[in-house]
Amino acid sequence: MKIYTKSGDKGETSLVYGQRVSKHSARVEAYGTCDEANSMIGVAVSFLPTNEEWTELLQTLHVVQTKLFHVGAELATPPGKKVGWPIQEEDVTYLERQIDQMDAQLPPLTNFVLPGGSPAGATLHAARTIARRAERNAIAIQENEEVNPTVIKYLNRLSDFLFVAARFVNQTTGKSEPTLHQKQ
Repeated sequence: MKIYTKSGDKGETSLVYGQRVSKHSARVEAYGTCDEANSMIGVAVSFLPTNEEWTELLQTLHVVQTKLFHVGAELATPPGKKVGWPIQEEDVTYLERQIDQMDAQLPPLTNFVLPGGSPAGATLHAARTIARRAERNAIAIQENEEVNPTVIKYLNRLSDFLFVAARFVNQTTGKSEPTLHQKQ
């Protein structure tokens, strides 16, 4: 099987089940943005050590990447068609547990955090902003077509998770983010 099909050379692509749409359609934009966020998480993972101290976070990020792939697949499925791996409330709850677990180990926020810190932490901050865009794109679809509301909830919680994960990574590596200092 060749990696290139040439079927998209005229600006169209296929959704799940084969429906052809413009590569600029809201659905393609949404699942493409999920792919961007997923790729950025992969970059962050590549910066993390693989020793025992990082095992739990690496496993969590693997779960998150898998679920984000499922979110993209769900957004690529046309209305009225069966979704292969629907996002469910327990997926949102999983993120919330991970957020709470990491946040309990962090000092309270006293200033706005500017993205930065370690390479992995800064990359997780970038992934967070992409997840927010994916959420906005999913909401744009919802204005005209049905979208599983749990997908939108998952994307919202994902950006929260990525923010806390970035702070956690930066604290653990000893490379904290800069903060925004208000004018005195």
